[in-house]
Amino acid sequence: MTDMVIELDAQGGRHLYEQIYDYVRQEIREGRLSCGERLPSTRSLAEFLQVSRSTVDLAYEQLLSEGYIEARPYKGFFVCRIEGLYDLQRVQEEQKERTEYERPHFRFDFSPNVIEPEGFPLGVWKRIVRETLIDENRELYTRGNPQGDIGLREAICHYLHTSRGVNCLPEQIVLGAGNDYLLLLLEKILGGGRIVALENPTYKRAWQIFGTFAWERVSVPLDESGMRPDKLRESGADLAYVMPSHQFPTGVIMPIGRRMELLRWALEKEGRYLIEDDYDSEFRYRGRPIPSLQASDAAGRVIYIGTFSKALSPAIRISYMVLPGELLAGYRERCGFFSSTVSRVDQAVLNVLIRDGAFERHLNKMRKIYKSRHDCLLECCKRYLKNIRISGENAGLHLILHYHGEKTEEELLRQAADKEVRIYGMSETYIGRLPENWQPALILGYAGLDEDELRAGVRLLSDCI
Repeated sequence: MTDMVIELDAQGGRHLYEQIYDYVRQEIREGRLSCGERLPSTRSLAEFLQVSRSTVDLAYEQLLSEGYIEARPYKGFFVCRIEGLYDLQRVQEEQKERTEYERPHFRFDFSPNVIEPEGFPLGVWKRIVRETLIDENRELYTRGNPQGDIGLREAICHYLHTSRGVNCLPEQIVLGAGNDYLLLLLEKILGGGRIVALENPTYKRAWQIFGTFAWERVSVPLDESGMRPDKLRESGADLAYVMPSHQFPTGVIMPIGRRMELLRWALEKEGRYLIEDDYDSEFRYRGRPIPSLQASDAAGRVIYIGTFSKALSPAIRISYMVLPGELLAGYRERCGFFSSTVSRVDQAVLNVLIRDGAFERHLNKMRKIYKSRHDCLLECCKRYLKNIRISGENAGLHLILHYHGEKTEEELLRQAADKEVRIYGMSETYIGRLPENWQPALILGYAGLDEDELRAGVRLLSDCI
């Protein structure tokens, strides 16, 4: 072939060989240099571009190593056969353009799954990290206990007892990088062939996770007190996944009478357990904190699961599971050889954070912030939105708006998106058919928006609702 016209920029900050490599590579990827076509020799290209031969050598060596060109003895360099590369690149670019075009831009996102990003106690966390690393505790860099470090488990044990009424010993606690991992462990502990019941509507992620197990899933309807025990019995389940302190998405708080009914169900047959996900339990804005279901369990039938993701940050992947004593042997036999999935440095930092009271002070601060946003959203919804009824307030990090107008849920979401406001339909949290006489309902989270953003977002929603 003839010499290649490559515009080199000697002042651009990038090596000349990289510029030659990029040019030839792009010509091949876009099909302008075809398979089998001969490239100029390194000597002739160097003379043509007025660069050293070693510069061209480096560029060709990189192209050779990546398989774009091949060297044939005594003949020179030739373009390799790379079938479909041009078409693949074109398809990828078209998909990227289409995705970027179709992706809506939201000024206000009322997601129930985010928290205040500026709320993380960064200064305290950095200080404890620095002190932890300066301590030069070599033990910190070993594998550690599969259940998690004993110091942190003791701190969590004390915290859960004082804040949630949970009765447990440190040896009953298993730490993991998120609730998803702990549920995977739970399948190994309990074995296959189980039938697990979930509330309907429910936390869809849990439904999806259980769907990967060798378990059968069934849905059980809710009433104003939570999961219905009569329907639970009819389902044939031997496990029930419940969120008694603040059910997602409805916000129902399970009263003590219903809790006792579920515990009675668990005691009726050997091997039955309640899996308590203590969702959003830290954030309650009226009255005393609601004790956990596990606090009322005297027979060891509740498996308690909690996380620090909402209280601190989703990036702090530390969750915990409290196993009944009779399941500990199964855990050690089937899962005791798994290494802990939580960084020991993060465990050490969180231990100090809880032990020294900094975690409780952080929670108190965030409760004030979220209560202020909760009250602001509640007041704005009542002032600006018509045809709605609000439920699920006074706890957690979201509200439910029950709509009584003439629009469908899909229309409400689409019209809100046209105004660059993202809201969430409650129909997405149902398993199977929607209830009879279904009325659209919207989930509005408020933790990730400040009060000015909440007011502006609700005003825009008022044109839709």
